[in-house]
Amino acid sequence: MSIRKEENPEILNDYDETIAFLGHWGCFQKTVFFLLCASTIPNGTGVLSIIFVADIPAHHCRIPEVNLTQDWLNVVIPTKVVNGKQEQSSCSRYRLDVVTNLSAQGFVPGTDVNLTELQQEGCVDGWSYSRDVYQSTIVSQFDLVCTDQWKQPFSSTVYFLGVLCGSFFAGQLSDRFGRKPVFFITMACQTIFTFAQVFSPSWTVFSILLFLSGLGQIGNYVSAFVLGSEILTGKVRVLYSSLGVCLCFALGYIILPLFAYLLRDWKSLLLAISLPGVLYIPLWWFVPESPRWLVSQGRVEEAEAIVRSAAKKNNTKAPKDIFQNFVANKENTRSKEEEGYNVLDLFRTSSIRNTTLILLVVWFTLLTGYYGLSLNSTKLSGNPYISAFISAAVEVPAYISAWLALAYFPRRYAASSAVLLGAVSLFAIQLVPQKIYPTVIRSTATGTCATISRVGSCIAPFVFHLGVFFKYLPYILLGSLAVVSAIATLFLPETFGKPLPETFEQMGKRERMTCPCVTQRETEEPVVFLESQL
Repeated sequence: MSIRKEENPEILNDYDETIAFLGHWGCFQKTVFFLLCASTIPNGTGVLSIIFVADIPAHHCRIPEVNLTQDWLNVVIPTKVVNGKQEQSSCSRYRLDVVTNLSAQGFVPGTDVNLTELQQEGCVDGWSYSRDVYQSTIVSQFDLVCTDQWKQPFSSTVYFLGVLCGSFFAGQLSDRFGRKPVFFITMACQTIFTFAQVFSPSWTVFSILLFLSGLGQIGNYVSAFVLGSEILTGKVRVLYSSLGVCLCFALGYIILPLFAYLLRDWKSLLLAISLPGVLYIPLWWFVPESPRWLVSQGRVEEAEAIVRSAAKKNNTKAPKDIFQNFVANKENTRSKEEEGYNVLDLFRTSSIRNTTLILLVVWFTLLTGYYGLSLNSTKLSGNPYISAFISAAVEVPAYISAWLALAYFPRRYAASSAVLLGAVSLFAIQLVPQKIYPTVIRSTATGTCATISRVGSCIAPFVFHLGVFFKYLPYILLGSLAVVSAIATLFLPETFGKPLPETFEQMGKRERMTCPCVTQRETEEPVVFLESQL
């Protein structure tokens, strides 16, 4: 079907009505739903694998083979009180030449010698790492302790810097070249570079590969999220965006501590979470491009071919001209395509700018809190595997609750209440005894919000280090951010029961941003957004 000139050169926005003949839950929709959901399982295992790969095992200075009595061997590593418990020093030992001399002379530590008067030295012979929990991590592999301890949290930051860059570029590339190619390219990037990390000869090389792996991590997720949101319609779209991809992400997170427990070695763990990515290669022939995006680009014939194929799979009959209402003036369409859209268009008008700024704050807050707590999950109890499993398992009822809220309640109040609940929980820890943008720029918008949110995830590994100043400071900081986000969410446009916008013009036709507690008569067509803001 070619693009022809109409008297009214406007692309109509009744996409969901146009493809209503397909139904909501046929063979075509089921295939897209389950395959795209399954593609997010590696995201859950990959993005949080760093909590085991870079965990810090118990360690102390290595004591080489020297002639020491057992009494001196027991005390050669100084002890100190940490949180009310006696612990061996991780970065110092008594001077070995002095201790060896005292041992040879028959002096007894604590009786003949006051240990507090002995000189100490660093771990000049390296470190001994406990294997009670892990056989190895990158910390024990590359000695990321003591003077190099900063490299341990910075490894997570490097990864999320890659995720940040991937968020920024993947969204714009997806809007320019299509959801499908970016989806598969980023998935391949994630798989290949995760696998390559196993062969890292140094921490520097590992960090470079970790950064490159992060580039594909969020790009894959954002592309899958947007692709499914545009192909699926009605309640199925809500189910997909608020529950389907989220539950599969949580499933990957739940599987992660099981893999880590069984393997205990960082290289084996990375192999286990990277190799299954090869299984996704055949998805290319089963996952279509977004017809909605194709139509927005004027590629109507390709969009119709996909929809007709979908109708055949669903045993329904497609009309002769499926997208005739979407046909616009050829010259106007081409000129807009050549002009293109970019991240600056998210701030072009006041209505879009206000929505963008609010979502940037919300996404930043949520990702800082989520990854700050998740990366700290192994410290919740004595068993890091159980702690991580519990952290993952509680996401399941949370996602189910979010889906129910999005399906049956106004979006602004549901989202704000959820964020506020998180804020209250973070503040309460101290009391415990010891969618939204049009098709033409939807991926750019989602990717931009994800980019800003990843700034939060980049600093998240260091958030809990603030606890050295005040134990509950990290929770107060995250809780305060959550309160601000909960209030800001109330000022977003309502999306409940409304279709997705196709153009900037449709999104611009929205009510002015006012306090949600004040009701006003709507004089303009309301804005329409993605089904899920998170």
